[in-house]
Amino acid sequence: MAGRVLLRVWTTTTQLRSNAVARPLHRAMATGKGIPTDDEQATGLERRALQALKLGKDPYSMLKPRQYAGTKLEPHIVPSIGTKRLVGCICEEDNTAIVWFWLHEGDAQRCPSCGSHYKLVHHELPH
Repeated sequence: MAGRVLLRVWTTTTQLRSNAVARPLHRAMATGKGIPTDDEQATGLERRALQALKLGKDPYSMLKPRQYAGTKLEPHIVPSIGTKRLVGCICEEDNTAIVWFWLHEGDAQRCPSCGSHYKLVHHELPH
């Protein structure tokens, strides 16, 4: 507290002695541009992801996947970069056991326990 008072007294006396006009402090954000948006300051992969999201794409599977019924006509979609993938199915909501099975490219396949249908879809890597 005493330091602030001494600083104010010193600045006012030096201003009075020099007859100089005191200029206000310059602040970086007071230049009129304001705070930059995410699009203006993003670089690299973040910038590519933001541009893709503007176009309605999901390049890195960041969004929640669409809910599928799991029927033969509308199976659960499983993206893969290969021709087969190991899939785990929790058949009931409060079930503690996971049923694991291999899903191969082609037609939709059923879970051996509950009968939900899954289909493997080829997915390209985003980078």
